[in-house]
Amino acid sequence: MWLLAMAALPMVVGCHKVLFPQNEPRTQYQKTDTLRDKFTPLQEPDVFGNPKPALRARLAPPD
Repeated sequence: MWLLAMAALPMVVGCHKVLFPQNEPRTQYQKTDTLRDKFTPLQEPDVFGNPKPALRARLAPPD
């Protein structure tokens, strides 16, 4: 019984590290834009202060 519990422990515990942390760039393009000061934020606050996706800023043609 004890051996079965030890064998099942890794499946129950799962990953302890986040695969995609928030402070890391999501793509190589985001990293390049950040280095060139052309970073477009992923979210922006609405009129009530709630975070919403920054679709207009992200889909606008580059300057």
